[in-house]
This record gives sequence, structure tokens and C-alpha cells, in this order.
Amino acid sequence: MVRKLAYSVSEREHWISAAGGMVGILAVLWVSHALLGNHVGTLAVASMGASAVLLFAAPHGALSQPWPVVGGHLISAVVGVTCAQWIAEPMLGASLAVAASIGLMYWLRCLHPPGGATALFAVMGGESIHALGYGYLFVPVLLNVTVLLIVAVLFNFPFAWRRYPQAWWRETVEAKAAIEALPPEAAERMIPHSDLVYALSQLDTFIDVSEEDLQRIYALAMGHAHAPQLAPENHMEAQPGLA
Repeated sequence: MVRKLAYSVSEREHWISAAGGMVGILAVLWVSHALLGNHVGTLAVASMGASAVLLFAAPHGALSQPWPVVGGHLISAVVGVTCAQWIAEPMLGASLAVAASIGLMYWLRCLHPPGGATALFAVMGGESIHALGYGYLFVPVLLNVTVLLIVAVLFNFPFAWRRYPQAWWRETVEAKAAIEALPPEAAERMIPHSDLVYALSQLDTFIDVSEEDLQRIYALAMGHAHAPQLAPENHMEAQPGLA
């Protein structure tokens, strides 16, 4: 049931996300080709496809925010190049590169799953990638990331419920609106912020949702429970951020 609810978004969101991914990757390829031509072994790191999924299908997720995207890719690129240069056995080097990237991304609070692919590609990408050395960080990785982030900001901006990064969405759509709309008896049953922090810490695993979003989800659920006369489709229209 939880897995099913994770996909409970409108058809509109499906198409917007798909269009964003297409525009984002098209921009990465076009800019890379315009600036680099065919002089670099690869114009776009394959992991950018995975980043595009996060930026355009889950723009408010913790894994999709600018620091995880930039930090995750660059840190992983450094680790990958280092392993490629110092470990002769490619299979061992690739495995250690991904493992070290995960550890460093956790430590620096920039966990971004596609970063693992960036590290892997630095080791397994072939001689044309190895020849770049640490230049791989800047071209193509940083170039690709910069273009993708710019497109994500511009593409999501017209949709008030999809503003990217998440901080812009909070300025546009009041995060406390759902809580303030609750009847008094429901508002009294809201979970305090400190309790949410405690609960998240006890899970001891990464959850790709903010504490504010958890409170808003709970508030919307409470509001729906106290307003059974409101049809589900009307409730979704009244809360565009969940569309």
C-alpha cells in the first residue's frame, strides 16, 4: 500500500516530469557538443540520466537538492579518478570507488545515488576517460551538472507546486497552510517537530523526505479525516503540491 501511494500523482505530473527529463538531457547533450565537439571521450556522463529522474520527477526530495547533486557528483568523480589511477585491477578499483563515494557522500551530507555511477564510470569508462585525469571533474561532470541544474530551476519555475530548489517552493506555497486549516480538535493532535526528529533518528536509515513534508502529510491526512465530505479528487486539486 505504501509503495502504491508513492506513485499516486496525477497524469499531469507524469507528463511534466517526462518533459523535464527530455529537456534536461537534451540541454546537457547540446551544450556539451557545442562547447566540446567530439574532442572529449564522452559528452555526457551516463549518471546524468539518473539525476534527471530525481530533479524532474522528485524535485522536492532531499536527494534532488543542489548540494547533493553537485557535491555527490564531484566527490564521486574525485574518488573514481583516484581509484582508477592507483588501483590496477579495474573490478576492485570500481568497487572501492563506489563504496568510498557512498561513505563520503553520507559524511558530507550530499547523498545522491547517481554519484555512484559517476565514480564507476571514472574507473570503467575506458582510456578516453582515464586520459582526462582529474579534468574529468570539470569536463564533463561539472559541466553536465551545471546545465542540468539550470534547466531544473527554469523548467520547474512556472509550476508553483514544483519550484526548485525546495527552498523556493516553501517561499511560494506556505508550508504551514495545511496545519493552519485544521479544525482545533485536529490541530491539537499534530505531532510535535521534536517527536518527528526522534522518530526519524530511530529508523537509522536514510528517508528521502523532510520533517516539514512529514508534518504537512500528517496535517493533510488529519484534515481529510475531519472533512469526509470532501471528495478525493477535489482534495488533490486544493493541494497542488501533492499533484
